[in-house]
Amino acid sequence: MAAPSYVFTIARVAEMLGEDEEWLLELAEQLEPEDGCLWIRDTGDRATLGFTHRGIESLKKLSLDQKR
Repeated sequence: MAAPSYVFTIARVAEMLGEDEEWLLELAEQLEPEDGCLWIRDTGDRATLGFTHRGIESLKKLSLDQKR
C-alpha cells in the first residue's frame, strides 16, 4: 500500500461529510494513527487533526455506528 501524499483537516472533513466539527472531534478520539488519523502540529501550541482517505472512511463508519 502506498503512503498517503496528503491529509484533510478536521474542518475540511466536517465540510465534506456535512457533520459538526466538534462532534467529529469527539468521535475521532477513538481512532489511532493506524486508522488514518493524526495530529498536525503548527507553530506555537497550535495543532489540528488530520485524516488520510482511510481516516475519513474510519470516521464515516464511526459516525454511522453512532447514529444507529
